[in-house]
Amino acid sequence: MGASGLTGGILLKELLDDDRYSKIKVVGRNPLQVEHLKLEEYLIDFKNMGQYKEVFIADECYCCIGTTRAKTPDENKYRQIDFGIPVEAARICAENAVSAFIVMSSLGADDKSQVFYSRLKGQMEKAILDLQFRKTIIVRPSLIAGPRKEKRRGEQIAKLFMGALNPLLIGGLRKYRTIHPQTIARAMVWLANNPVEKSIFLSDELQSLGK
Repeated sequence: MGASGLTGGILLKELLDDDRYSKIKVVGRNPLQVEHLKLEEYLIDFKNMGQYKEVFIADECYCCIGTTRAKTPDENKYRQIDFGIPVEAARICAENAVSAFIVMSSLGADDKSQVFYSRLKGQMEKAILDLQFRKTIIVRPSLIAGPRKEKRRGEQIAKLFMGALNPLLIGGLRKYRTIHPQTIARAMVWLANNPVEKSIFLSDELQSLGK
């Protein structure tokens, strides 16, 4: 889920190239214009996901769904996307006995935060953890480097600034370094395929795992 986004698109390529996977299902609203023998694409209405329960039969589910304030300024609609879609997908996957749910969150996620975005991500994480998959993986990347389809001037400036600061962010500050989407994608696949003793992984950990 979320294969049309920056990180999700790279994750899809990583999965298609991985011999451990024989079939990849992509769930979305619009066709991706990607062709591959292992790829099955399903166009669904995210407001009525319960109608597509059979689509969510799988071994693992990767979720990179997310929006931005620029694209979705209304907080109710924002919540429907960043909280509603991942949590409903996870609920359906749990009913289908999917073994692992791997979801992209954000650095600073905290269900008690006074910041709407951080609080929403934290609430999403908690709701998914409560479903008690055999394996739940939550990745919290910092600012994601790399070109996006849509232009975000403020984000572009932040990337340049944080990129210049990267060498100075050491020790406990390493988690604030910008991170490449391919690094996140590779870390997610590694975490799904290796035994781990926890569920939440911060950006500096993703940097190491995604090398």
